[in-house]
Amino acid sequence: MDLFNYFRRETTEVNIGAVPLGGPNSIRIQSMTNTSTQDTQACVEQAKRIVDAGGEYVRLTTQGIKEAENLMNINIGLRSQGYMVPLVADVHFNPKVADVAAQYAEKVRINPGNYVDAARTFKKLEYTDEEYAQEIQKIHDRFVPFLNICKENHTAIRIGVNHGSLSDRIMSRYGDTPAGMVESCMEFLRICVEENFTDVVISIKASNTVVMVKTVRLLVDVMEKEGMAFPLHLGVTEAGDGEDGRIKSALGIGALLSDGLGDTIRVSLSEAPEAEIPVARKLVDYVLLRQDHPYIPGLEAPEFNYLSPERRKTKAVRNIGGEHVPVVIADRMDGKTEVNPQFTPDYIYAGRTLPDQREDGVEYILDADVWQGEDGTWPAFNHAQLPLMGECNAELKFLFMPYMAQTDEVIACLKHHPEVVIVSQSNHPNRLGEHRALVHQLMTEGLQNPVVFFQHYSEDDAENLQIKSAADMGALIFDGLCDGIFLFNQGNLSHAVVDATAFGILQAGRTRTSKTEYISCPGCGRTLYDLEKTIARIKAATSHLKGLKIGIMGCIVNGPGEMADADYGYVGAGRGKISLYKGKVCVEKNIPEEEAVERLLEFIRTDREENQQ
Repeated sequence: MDLFNYFRRETTEVNIGAVPLGGPNSIRIQSMTNTSTQDTQACVEQAKRIVDAGGEYVRLTTQGIKEAENLMNINIGLRSQGYMVPLVADVHFNPKVADVAAQYAEKVRINPGNYVDAARTFKKLEYTDEEYAQEIQKIHDRFVPFLNICKENHTAIRIGVNHGSLSDRIMSRYGDTPAGMVESCMEFLRICVEENFTDVVISIKASNTVVMVKTVRLLVDVMEKEGMAFPLHLGVTEAGDGEDGRIKSALGIGALLSDGLGDTIRVSLSEAPEAEIPVARKLVDYVLLRQDHPYIPGLEAPEFNYLSPERRKTKAVRNIGGEHVPVVIADRMDGKTEVNPQFTPDYIYAGRTLPDQREDGVEYILDADVWQGEDGTWPAFNHAQLPLMGECNAELKFLFMPYMAQTDEVIACLKHHPEVVIVSQSNHPNRLGEHRALVHQLMTEGLQNPVVFFQHYSEDDAENLQIKSAADMGALIFDGLCDGIFLFNQGNLSHAVVDATAFGILQAGRTRTSKTEYISCPGCGRTLYDLEKTIARIKAATSHLKGLKIGIMGCIVNGPGEMADADYGYVGAGRGKISLYKGKVCVEKNIPEEEAVERLLEFIRTDREENQQ
């Protein structure tokens, strides 16, 4: 793994209809229908919209035999209109359905958490080594006949592990951990290898971006140790909608793509499936811009652990670094003073002149050569101004510095000035590599100065800024290197949008909370209510509850598990029926849909009042 230079991971090629995956092929884009798989016409029309938007694979839920068999009709309907897109059957709980689907779809997704293992009870169960081995044998005995059917029909498979649907058996031995998710996957991969079945794609997903990134990194490491090079499908489950869904997806998927991992992606938004495709396309195209970039001569710090990174140890300078949450720095050099009270920056870079009217509760940064020591202001130096730094007695100083300016003189200066916060800059095509290289050099030199990452853009479209900045920041946050973020945009976007994006990135990376978080699924043919309208209603009523996590799930497949760290949950239990959860515990079952949102809101109000007493 080269932390500083971009190379795509080499993988085996998987045949999926006429659109092969992995190997020398481009990174594929896909989505999933949310129509009933028994409704041939609706599925065909929605699949066409996905393909017309740029989708290369279309996945459909196959709850039962009827849905699996109807894939044939959907395939015929698409082929008759000139659409040759490979179809992917999504199977949960019933391996017999997978057997049927393999005859009609180009790829079948199975979930190790519910393929053979018993349904989850979320209870701690104990297995002896012998009992555990017997359960593994059951998987082998059931899985091999399925592989044989796939061989006969030239059908690929996806082994798709979800954080929210780990089996009790895996949980009993590994707990709710990345190691458990990896082992759940490897049990099936080892059988594929034994059976010489190579048309295999892997996905390993979570709604928690930290878990998702850590788990994929670990999976790749384990596969390499066992001589496997299967391609990867990347996604953040239950990412949500709007800016939250885009930022969370770009942060998690972008962090892995930036390290050369990933052969196909799905951006899971609680929106129309075809709306996912342009977002995914922008993300992939942006990351691929760093291909064949000039070499970055970075050296990995000995104490850094890529597979299980901890936050870099720094010495706090006022409220930056140490145990403090990452700060947000914003610019107001255009003289505009707008601030969203919910997303107020910690510091504003004013450049050469303080504004006539300052924002309450915000401190200001001025260029060092014009700084006069005004209350609530701090000086910013560039690397050519080092001689001035020693003459300045400010208790907080900012140093704007690119990686290549980190000379022996700069290192010596920093060793004498622990009050300096470094603002890392990069104009390199692979700015992630240079930012990483700068911090790793600091770590190697034993320096504990906090680091804020300066990210420069020229965007007029909010979505573009969200996708690009989240992709650039993802790995830096997950590596534990981020003490602050400074998004500087010279395009036609308001300061409020830029500030909200910065705070959204930190929240998506689980490092700083500034608003209510919604863990909402994208919907599929299993969804049991109007997902988009429900999300909008719940958001409208709860968006003021900072720090609260609410899960909004279309069905039970990943419901309680995927929203395990949510405070409250709203889960489809049956047609027109909703169950409410507190964490993983169901508190009300089968509520009529028309009453469910109000019942959820009332339960949240009551529960919060009781906890405050």
